[in-house]
Amino acid sequence: MKITIVGPAYPYRGGIATFNDRLARQLQNEGHQVKVYTFTLQYPSFLFPGKTQYSNEKPPQDLDIVRTVNSMNPLSWLKTARMIARQKPDAVMLRFWMPYFGPSLGFIGRYLRRRGIKVVSLVDNIIPHDHKPGDRPFAKYFVKSVDGFLAMSQSVIDDLKAFDSTKPVAFAPHPLYDHYGEKQTKAQAAAALGLDPQTDYYLFFGLIRDYKGLDLLLEAMATEDLRNHKAELIVAGEFYGNSDKYYELESYLGLRGRIHWFPEFIPDDRVRHYFNVADLVVQPYKTATQSGITQIAYHFEKPMVVTRVGGLAEIVPDGECGYVVDPVPESIAIAIADFYANRPDFTAGIRAKKQEFSWERLSAALISLM
Repeated sequence: MKITIVGPAYPYRGGIATFNDRLARQLQNEGHQVKVYTFTLQYPSFLFPGKTQYSNEKPPQDLDIVRTVNSMNPLSWLKTARMIARQKPDAVMLRFWMPYFGPSLGFIGRYLRRRGIKVVSLVDNIIPHDHKPGDRPFAKYFVKSVDGFLAMSQSVIDDLKAFDSTKPVAFAPHPLYDHYGEKQTKAQAAAALGLDPQTDYYLFFGLIRDYKGLDLLLEAMATEDLRNHKAELIVAGEFYGNSDKYYELESYLGLRGRIHWFPEFIPDDRVRHYFNVADLVVQPYKTATQSGITQIAYHFEKPMVVTRVGGLAEIVPDGECGYVVDPVPESIAIAIADFYANRPDFTAGIRAKKQEFSWERLSAALISLM
């Protein structure tokens, strides 16, 4: 098939751009002709909380990526839609992850559908983690602009029903992020990060946003179950918001010396060090749909503690691949303490479960909508 993807891609960084690049390669490997249209302006600077939106990696030589979409300029939406229409693709996939992009992506979808082109959407979240004015009308506008949806968790499917209950919805779980390199020994990873290889570490990884619950994890470290525990926390990721409150909480709870901060966006070639040095990956999210962090942990075969929110419990079976707990400090602390006290071996469960998270499964679900 001749397939067009519209959404974040190189030179933008982050999980969704990485995902779209990897999906394009998967479709190409299956024999499809793929073209990706991405942004000239993704977020205006006042809406972007990080340091930069752009990757410092080398440009991919195997992908056909065109930068045309300015999220704030309707003329660019029309230009992009016309460019795609002239290519006469068999189908177009719009990547939707927050309502801010509803007007731009929705306009492109409506233009193409009126010209007989099939338009589907891979939806990460139809209802965002951080609510803002205009979310629901923007999402509603977008939903009416496509022919069908692909979701990666049941929670997203349930949310979609509030906007449309008639269009087809396919399901495939978030595939593994398998491009971050191979496993390495804990000693090798510790040396790369300047850490002691003899110490036990649990990991909080990824962009630090309020809904991801790092504050809950810090409070868990101060509970009776973990206060005197020798295991130390690694926090690796860029702050998207106010960092002071976390450092102040660290000081207030008496956690100084027990946390190793790496407050920066982690480039692809260093991701493996953080996962290979850790014994356990903790995702104390307050809300969620699915998470790419989970799929990196599966790739490196690391057990997890996840909270019982959104689709996380679907992805990490309790007692088989780790722990599923309530999003409160006490429950998070009990799970971490149990792991280090009893050292359960989740390897077999992780290896069995990770087989479900293939790119072939997701591409097949996407093609089924086209």
